[in-house]
Amino acid sequence: MHTIGIDIGSSCAKTAVTDGQGNVLWTDQMPTGWSSLDAAEEIRRRLNAAGYDPENAPCIATGYGRVVVPYAEKAVTEITCHAKGAQKLFSLSDLDVIDIGGQDTKVICVRNGSVRDFLMNDKCSAGTGRFLEVMANTLAMDSPSLIELAGQGSDTSISSMCTVFAESEVISLIGRGERKENIAFAVVSSIAKKIASQASRICGDSVQTVLTGGLCEADELRKALEKELGRDIASCPDARYAGAIGAALLAEKL
Repeated sequence: MHTIGIDIGSSCAKTAVTDGQGNVLWTDQMPTGWSSLDAAEEIRRRLNAAGYDPENAPCIATGYGRVVVPYAEKAVTEITCHAKGAQKLFSLSDLDVIDIGGQDTKVICVRNGSVRDFLMNDKCSAGTGRFLEVMANTLAMDSPSLIELAGQGSDTSISSMCTVFAESEVISLIGRGERKENIAFAVVSSIAKKIASQASRICGDSVQTVLTGGLCEADELRKALEKELGRDIASCPDARYAGAIGAALLAEKL
């Protein structure tokens, strides 16, 4: 038997398959596109091509588009699935999860294997992947390149947390002839400060903090977060699949 977890986010859709005993067999990701329903059908096609039939396996959907997956037996909140997936990936029952998504940032406090508290920034794009994308476009770069370039910059800051005003600040810095690496540094620092302000409200000093989501391998951002929070932050390549893995693990109980 295998189980399936599907995490349809605002910008990227992830899928995970387990063997029904907690072991991850297969993962996949793709752009969500404009339609979550179309994304769900493309995921069905990819699952079938990989030899997994979502019509005949326990399946849970989560994320932004979780309610439009017609073959999912159940829809479960992102908080629950991300917490479950992070516990699996980092082999911890006590941890604090920072998940940076395209349209929101989640901070989840997990204790004794259960969600004790969480905060979600879903009213403003500051500190999210969308904020980073807007700033990267302004600098004629992609998001990964901006984050990498930030490691070469210093001594520049962006004061506004609002995406619109922050973009205006970046344009002003460009107009003044500020070096691109320093502007990239300011953008990444701004994101780190916003997330750290959110995380410090519920994260505990005595447990491991982990980074999940599409920016889980962005080392310069992780380092900036470590500096702002004053603690080590762990991550791994599969952390981008935390929500999907958590959903697949929960599907084992259906």
